[in-house]
Amino acid sequence: MEKHANAATEQSAREQFVTDEVVESFASSNDPRFRQVMQSLVRHLHAFVRDVRLTEEEWNVAINFLRRAGDITTPTRQEFILLSDVLGVSMQTISVNNTAQGDATEATVFGPFFVDDAPIIGNGDDISHGASGQPCWVEGSVKGITGESIPNATIDVWECDEDGFYDVQYDDGRIAARAQLRSDPAGNYGFWGIKPVPYPIPDDGPVGELLKAAGRSPMRASHLHFMVQAPGYRTLVTHIFVAGDTYLETDSVFGVKPSLIKDFVEHGAGEPNATNRVLAGPWVSTRFDIVLAPV
Repeated sequence: MEKHANAATEQSAREQFVTDEVVESFASSNDPRFRQVMQSLVRHLHAFVRDVRLTEEEWNVAINFLRRAGDITTPTRQEFILLSDVLGVSMQTISVNNTAQGDATEATVFGPFFVDDAPIIGNGDDISHGASGQPCWVEGSVKGITGESIPNATIDVWECDEDGFYDVQYDDGRIAARAQLRSDPAGNYGFWGIKPVPYPIPDDGPVGELLKAAGRSPMRASHLHFMVQAPGYRTLVTHIFVAGDTYLETDSVFGVKPSLIKDFVEHGAGEPNATNRVLAGPWVSTRFDIVLAPV
């Protein structure tokens, strides 16, 4: 028994020596933040390896997984963002960096489908640009946590079409279901889009294999993306979600927050709307009042 105990002690000492040696290798860095992050990363990674007693075969599988994630990544398909999302690292990073302030709107994942230089539209215009889906009127206000209206805030919005695809997932160069607008002098905004629908994150790569192995769905709850910016305020990246959606409790990237779930009200074809738009069929509407935290 004593011999076994001595062997276990010796093995633990050997493993700790490796960790200490690697941690020390970063001690001479001139960048204090780099040193802190890398030393903590090493300690946690080594603790994980020791905790699960990682086998060499499993290590090789992990290395191959990361290689394949790199191989499948393109300018419009970022597998490492997907990996971060499905492990909840994206949401945890967002939580750490968007501290609670008053009733500021909660942030959520950015996602891989944002595109710079979206078409600029005016209040009351349509972001769909031909994307298929049920018409949806979205309106709201942009304010600070003390209730002040925020005029001229930049509002980027983007979403998938009714088939669950973003414009960048098509190979014809289309720009649809995305736009940029600004809040009016009173801090209000409004636009036409399409009713959000659920869709799967790309699951034909290594991240999809991970989800399948875990028995998890690749589906995202129906949502509409927002990024809101104004001088003196913290940039907000968030979504709104459709109340009653099937995937609210199993969203594959853990992006759903109860405060971001909104009612999408059904309307008939002849029912009046905010812009007197002539609609041939039913449409929906929702309200999203945005509250920005100060920088």
